[in-house]
Formats: sequence, structure tokens, C-alpha cells
Amino acid sequence: MNRFIRLSQQMPLLLTLSVALSLIVLLSITVYEVSELQRPQPQSLKPSPKIHTLKLGHNTPDNTALHAAAQRFAKQVEAESHGRLKIELFPAQQLGNDHQMIEMTREGELDILLVPTAKLSVPIPAMQYADLPFLFPTREDAYRLLDGEPGRLLLEKLKSIGLLGVTFWENGFKHFTGHQFFTTPEDFVDKKFRIMKSRLIESQFNALGAEAIPIDFHSTYQALKDGVVDGQENPLVAIASMGFHKVQSHLTLSEHGYLSYVFAFSQNTFSKLPQDLKALLIEAAHDQTDWERQETQRRETAFLTKIKDAGVQVRGLTRQQRQVLAAKTAHLIQQFEPIIGSNIISYTQTDLNQKYAFSDNTPKIAIGLNTDLSSEAKQAGLAIKRGMELAIADLNAQGGLLGQEVVLLPMDHRALSSRGQQNIEKLALQKHLIAIMGGVHSAVIMAECPLIHRLKMPYLVPWATATEITKADGQHQFLFRVSINDAIGAKKLADFTVQHHQKPAIIVENSVWGRSNLQRLKAFLTEKAIPPVLEFTFNRGQRDFDALIELIKQVDADSIILVANAQEAAALVKRLHQKQRLLPIISHWGIAAGNFFEEVSPFLSELNLHLLQTYSFFEPHNATKHHLYQRYLEVYQTLDIPYAANGVAQAYDLVHLLALAVEQQQSTDPEAIQQAMEQLPPYQGVLKDYAPAFSADSHDALTEEDIYIAKVTPKGQLLAVAPQETP
Repeated sequence: MNRFIRLSQQMPLLLTLSVALSLIVLLSITVYEVSELQRPQPQSLKPSPKIHTLKLGHNTPDNTALHAAAQRFAKQVEAESHGRLKIELFPAQQLGNDHQMIEMTREGELDILLVPTAKLSVPIPAMQYADLPFLFPTREDAYRLLDGEPGRLLLEKLKSIGLLGVTFWENGFKHFTGHQFFTTPEDFVDKKFRIMKSRLIESQFNALGAEAIPIDFHSTYQALKDGVVDGQENPLVAIASMGFHKVQSHLTLSEHGYLSYVFAFSQNTFSKLPQDLKALLIEAAHDQTDWERQETQRRETAFLTKIKDAGVQVRGLTRQQRQVLAAKTAHLIQQFEPIIGSNIISYTQTDLNQKYAFSDNTPKIAIGLNTDLSSEAKQAGLAIKRGMELAIADLNAQGGLLGQEVVLLPMDHRALSSRGQQNIEKLALQKHLIAIMGGVHSAVIMAECPLIHRLKMPYLVPWATATEITKADGQHQFLFRVSINDAIGAKKLADFTVQHHQKPAIIVENSVWGRSNLQRLKAFLTEKAIPPVLEFTFNRGQRDFDALIELIKQVDADSIILVANAQEAAALVKRLHQKQRLLPIISHWGIAAGNFFEEVSPFLSELNLHLLQTYSFFEPHNATKHHLYQRYLEVYQTLDIPYAANGVAQAYDLVHLLALAVEQQQSTDPEAIQQAMEQLPPYQGVLKDYAPAFSADSHDALTEEDIYIAKVTPKGQLLAVAPQETP
């Protein structure tokens, strides 16, 4: 009992101690938790940003504006990427010569390349563009064109060799050095010049009577010193930095060529980079372009002073001397046009003509060209352009039209109707324009007809054959054609077929042109009691023709009447050859507009091929035809478009008929010209004696008697076939 009493008496004390102990524990826990909250928490570990180290190589010394710009580029991308990108620079061919660096970049062993455009001309021949002699009147013209459509088209071509072209840097205009001045063509005769390897640059010196010797850039000084060559061409930066002025006594400031550098990435490297770094690299390359160009120009003053101080005699070209040298090499632009691209050359010509030809006080007359210069019918487009050039040269040699020089403004519509209409709108803004010439594609011209009618602009048709183009319905009165009209073309194809075959298959493209020919061919053949055993329509761009070939086999066709353009026709004929199902082919001339003959060249001798024609380089020539043939050889020094020669002749005659209308009306007003075209006097042209060419009721100059069937010989020549001749 007493013990119980004592425990009871102690209970309050025990409770107090228990509560106190609990408070202490709770306080300890709270203090611990608070301290844990205040203590820095360990961060979740993040991977360090990957650092991409890229190598940039070029051929210029490290004291050049180009290398300084490369250094600025490297600093910019490292700073703006916060260290994720680092650029290692290798100037002065430290990694190899230009051709070796190009291959390294293609393989991804070199990440960024700065290389002269001419050094890319082996894999990409179009890169000779900037080396065309006397192409750019000023530096600003070079910048505008290289930063514009021509430059974009050139850079686009680099994708085919594994490079991503971004922009163009420069070393500036090139000049001649030697132990004499080079101001006249006679100064170059029998002299030896060092060149970088380039067919165009070699042709430039050959045209001036000199011998061109390819020598590596870093071996040039020794070659000059040893007298291996008499002279060389380079910008001032190269002449001064490489010491060429120390072993050459004369500098001719000719500005005859432009040394452009391509700034390109290896696609192998570029494709593996994060998207934000890709964008940064491209932006930085463009950012430094203007600085590099300005710095190159700024330093040229110092380089020229340095060269003069070394005792070198310096002289520039007079305007007349420049014109003489330019005239001596002018044919190179036309000769290399198929290599560089007629679209690129034509854009350049139109740009420069619009800037300079109409800027002085000398009256000018313009004729536009709106055709395919880059797509499936580019050979025909070039043929049409050349026919116009030759005719315009004839006119200008005789004093022009109404005493005014005639200027050509060529534009590429890429076989797109929308582009064709845009081109017409742009050309119509040129107040000196009197007419526009179209091209190959009937569908494009048909889509343009409402615009042509609204603008009341004479529109000349040298190839397109759709009957509707010259329909006398009040909506086509401004269109005048020197070409085949399908109403007579289809009859000519059918007549030849029934003379030699019994079971023809008709194969046409799915277009206005193809479908209208199908209906006419079927009607003509049925009328002759030889209906087609097969009618087949294929789509533009089609490549698979196995089903068609099986149908041809099933119906046992003995021949093919083909209405197609070059691309699809080549695919079909190659497959027929592979399947050993080659049949005689009677073709519309659409195949001659593109690269059909190049595509089938390995087995061309096996083909039994005939096609519609109006003119051939290979046929016997009367005096007028011979004149055109000779002029073509003189100017272009080649017969590189033999199958599209009809385009040359038809465009040539059309320009001369247009000139007759202008002279007859003594006016350049388009509506007056349209009226005169319907009332022309007789004219002896290349294709025929026009008596007259057009009337109010007919805007087609050619009749059935003016077209014929030509046979493609085993050697690839086009020869006219007599009506009853065995194919």
C-alpha cells in the first residue's frame, strides 16, 4: 500500500519527465528536418554539352582577308554556340591541294571547305560560271548575281557530290601579270600562261592566241621565276601574298575574270549536327560574307601599293581595249552555255541587259524569250534561243530595227505554266519590249493565252504544236506560229505508218498535246482501214512501263506511234530494249526537245526510229539554209544540239518575220505589229518561201508540204525519208 502511495505520488513527476522527453525528441526531429531543408540538395547529374570540333580548310595564306574572315567565322560560332562548336583552321593547303580537300570534304574527312569555284568545275562543270571572261561589269554585279538566282542554282548542284554550298566569298577580280602589258589580242599571241585546271580558262587564253598550262597554285611562283610560263592571272591578293610581283615586271589591271570561292559544308558532317548548330553555322557563314568582301576590297589598295613599290609597272585597260578583248572571248559564253546551264546564263544576260542596255541614251528594242531552259526540254529551249541570237545578230549587223539595236531578254519557265505567266508579266514591264517568243510546251502556252490577249503582246511560237494555240476565235490573235500544227502533224505520222505497218499501237502522254494527237491519229488510221491495235496514255514523269510492254506483246503490235517528251520516251524505249521488244517507232518531235538521244545512245544503232521534222543540220542545204548552218558553226563552233535544229531554224525565221512587220509599220507598238504580221510581204526564209507567212484567218506559217518524216541513221543523223521509201 505504501509502495502504491509512493508511486501515485510520483506520477505527476513521471508524466512531466515523459512530456519533456517527448518534446526534446520532437524538437530534435524538427531541427533535423529544418536543417535538411536548408542544406543544399544534390543536383540531378546532367550530361555535359557535346563539343563538336570541325575542320575548315582553304588554299590562301594566313595573311589574307579570306583567312581573316574564316577566323571571324570560327569565333562567332564558338561564342554563339557557348562553346559547343569549335572550328580548327587549316590555311595555305595545309591539308592538301584543292582537289584533295574537295575529296576530303565529300568523304567527311574535312568538315568545311573554302575553294575557288573553278576548282569545282571537274565534278560540277557549271562552276566555271564566275570564270567567264568579262562577264561581270562590276563587283556589285557579281555579288548581286551570285547572291541571287544564278548563285542559288550553282550551290544547289553541289548536293550531287556530297557538299552543302552556303555562300560565295571572293578573292576579287583577276588581272594579268607578265614581262609586258597585255592590252590587245596581239599581246597574247604565242605566250604561255599559268592557269588553274579549267577547260574554260584554257579556252579563254586559246581564244587570245596564248598557250595555257595548268600549274598548282603553290608552284606558280617557281614556274614564273624559272620562265616555264610567261605570265599568269590572279587577283591582287594572290599576286602580292604569293610574291608573283617579285618575278614579274608588268601588271595589267584587266578585271577580266572573277575569282569566287564557295563556302561549303560536308553533308556527311553536317547531317549529324543538332538542328540549332546547323542553323548557326549557315547564319554565321552568311554574316561573314559581306565582311570578307569588304575586307578584300579594302586590302587591295595596300596590295597595289606594295606591287608598285616593288618596281612593277601597272596599267589598266581603256574602255576600248576592254571591249576588244571581250569581243575576242565573247563566244565562250555561248559555247559554255550548255555546260554551265542555259537557265543560269539567260538569267544573267537578262539581268545585265535590263541594267545596262537600256540605261544609256541609245534607243533599244527588246524581244523576250519565255521557254524551258532547265527542265525536260532544255535542249529545245537552247535551240530556240540560239536561233533568236543569230537572227538578232543579223539585224544588228544591218543597223538594227528602225535604227535601234535589238536586245534579247531570255527567261526560263521550267516547263511550269505559273512560271511562264510570271515571266510574261515581268517582261511586259519592259517598255522597250515589242514581242515575246515562247517554247516547247503547248500546255504552258495555252495557260498563258488569256494573259497574252489581255496584254495585247505579239507572242511567237517556234515549237509548240497544239492546234488550239492558233485557233481563230478572237482569243489567240496575238499568237503567230512557225512550227507544226498537230492537225497536219498527226496526219503526217499516220500516213507514214500506214505505208509501212499494219498493227500500230498509239502511245501518248496524258496532256492536252497527247490526248488531242491520240484522237487525230486514231481517226486518220481508222480512215485508212488500219485502226490502232492499242491506245495507251501514260502520265508525265512515269518510269514503269512493264504493264504497257505486256499489252504490246498481247496485241502483237508491229509498230509504235509515240507522242511523248524526251524523259518518258527514253524510259520506255530503254525498257523495250531490255525486254527485247524493240519495235519500229514513228515519233512526234517531242523526243528531240530533251536528252532522249543521249539516254538511248548505247543502242541507238539498233533502233528503227523515225520522227517529224522541218529542218536538220544533216540534210542538203539551199543558200538560205546553208547561211544559217555556217553562221551557227561560226558562232557556237559546235553542232551540239543536232536533233533540235528545227528549233533554231523556226525561231530564226520568226524573228526575221517580226522584223519585217516592224519595218513595214515603222512602229514598235505591239498592236501595230500584230496587224502587220497578218499582212507581211513575201519573205525567203530558211524553212520556206513565205508568201505570205500569215493572214487574218491563219496564224500558222507551215503547211503539210513543209514538214516531213526523218529517219535516225545508225550514226545518229537525221535524214529526210521520201514518201514511199522503205524505213
